[in-house]
Amino acid sequence: MTAFARVQESNEAGSIIWELRSVNHRYLEPGIKLPDDFRQLEPEVRKLLAKYLTRGKVDLGLRYKLEQVQQGGINLNQELVRNLREVEQQVLNIVHEGSKLSVADILGWPGVITDVERDFAALNKLALSSLESALRQLQQGRETEGKALDEMIRGRCAKIAEIVTELRTHRPAMMTALREKWEASLDEKLKQWRETASENRLEQELVMLAQKLDVAEELDRLDTHVAEVLNVLDRDEAVGRRLDFLMQELNREANTLGSKSHDSLTTQNAVDLKVLIEQMREQVQNIE
Repeated sequence: MTAFARVQESNEAGSIIWELRSVNHRYLEPGIKLPDDFRQLEPEVRKLLAKYLTRGKVDLGLRYKLEQVQQGGINLNQELVRNLREVEQQVLNIVHEGSKLSVADILGWPGVITDVERDFAALNKLALSSLESALRQLQQGRETEGKALDEMIRGRCAKIAEIVTELRTHRPAMMTALREKWEASLDEKLKQWRETASENRLEQELVMLAQKLDVAEELDRLDTHVAEVLNVLDRDEAVGRRLDFLMQELNREANTLGSKSHDSLTTQNAVDLKVLIEQMREQVQNIE
């Protein structure tokens, strides 16, 4: 589900800035970008992310700035410098020629200068607490979008229910028209073997045909799936995958309805159902 969050916090050690972006994805796929000094926090970051989110492609970026006292300086190993000068003089006493070490040579010698060790404990703690704030902000944005999607899906479900009611009302007339059509078609064929066929053969053929083309079961299942979609929307939990499955079931019934159609009204309604279901299916991908 699409959302954005930005949180900036600071303490005596420095400041932390988190930026989070989430877009649609079937599963939870985090993209975590941490500075080298915060790499050890990645397991905790993933744990916090899983605590708040279950679906979506989420990009998390961390930036930081140290306070002046934390930016540190350079340690000079004075004892090592003295030793280098002593060794240098000893060598010159032996060879009696050659240039002395320059300041650059001495500063480039391993171990002569080292960075002052910086304490990131306070910033690490701040980073995790501010990440929770950012995740809550992101979650609120996703919830706002989720409410709009909830209204859209409920509206589509209401339209599907209307179509099912219309088809159910139309069903007796459709079956009568179907019977008349096939009676006319089969009557000629029955004349060819009427002497050997039983009197009930036509009726049996029509019953079998009606069973194959009747859409009562599909209409009942559409009603059942719509009721389940509305029930799932009322749950206080992650429902995206369940809704995704129900969209597949609704689409299956709409396809079957279309394949059984032998009149323009049923065909048009089957098409309308597929459009409504596809609109919901696209948006269900955004729901956690």
